[in-house]
Amino acid sequence: MSTVSPVIVLLTAPHDPPPPGLEPLEGRAEVVHVDDKEGLMEAIPSADILLVTDFRTAVVREAWPRAERLQWVHATSAGVDALLFPEMIESEIPLTNARGVFDRSIAEYVLGLVLLFAKDFRTTLALQAERVWRHRETERVQGRHALVVGAGSIGRQIARLLRAAGLTVDGIASRDRADDPDFDTVHGSAHLLERLPEADFVVIAAPLTGATRGMFNARAFTAMAPTARLINIGRGPIVVTDDLVEALRARRIAGAALDVFEEEPLPPDHPLWEMEQVVVSHHMAGDFIGWQAALSAQFIDNFQRWCDGLPLHNVVDKKRGYVPPEQEHQST
Repeated sequence: MSTVSPVIVLLTAPHDPPPPGLEPLEGRAEVVHVDDKEGLMEAIPSADILLVTDFRTAVVREAWPRAERLQWVHATSAGVDALLFPEMIESEIPLTNARGVFDRSIAEYVLGLVLLFAKDFRTTLALQAERVWRHRETERVQGRHALVVGAGSIGRQIARLLRAAGLTVDGIASRDRADDPDFDTVHGSAHLLERLPEADFVVIAAPLTGATRGMFNARAFTAMAPTARLINIGRGPIVVTDDLVEALRARRIAGAALDVFEEEPLPPDHPLWEMEQVVVSHHMAGDFIGWQAALSAQFIDNFQRWCDGLPLHNVVDKKRGYVPPEQEHQST
């Protein structure tokens, strides 16, 4: 391992500046900032560490054959699906992610959406805009049932907040999990369809993997209760968008709140924009004020571990596509 002036190649989205909070690296590493394929192609042969802030990027795979001395790749996102190309998966180079930074913020966002649906805040705001006084009754969340699909660190934070609000919360994970402290019950993914009819709120918090891509399709929406609401803060391609639109139009489910989409940005002519029972947000559920500096601080902490020869935190199981429960490190 390089211990003197290691080279960190920082890959951002095109035209993005370096994130704030990397100043402590000065004098400890040489940071080379690139924001396109050509820059990465030129810089990666000298890179000891690749720091990726553009979670949608496909250029890492193209530059991969030129990585001559790379020892570690870090993604400043929880999802790493864009980096899980075959050459990366088969390599011995560790891949770490930003697990822990966004968990609480995302959970707060989900709780807000549950309350928005139950208390019908959209109608309240619309009536206020029209200066119309109309008394209504709204739902209680206490005693309602949520199913969180994805029982990792984000899913557990969601479960904690929803249970604190009075909901019962079950989880869906890759396999059954006994006695999880944050969920009432955790079921294996093979039981998804039989668990869906019981849920008032279905929250997708899973990573995008071969097993989760397209998981929520017409069959899943048919299994859901007609009064249920879907909340997706995971990855867009977990939901088959056309099937969701059809389910909403046919009133097979009562509503949806979507922060992620198969195509981003969501095209302005997409029917989801105009559906009264749909909330569209802009891939921002976890982005609290100061999130970029928090990501930098997390990376610098792991960089110090790398320099000291200690095990890295948040090492992704590249075959599974996420940090497995037995390796999770609470970063926040």
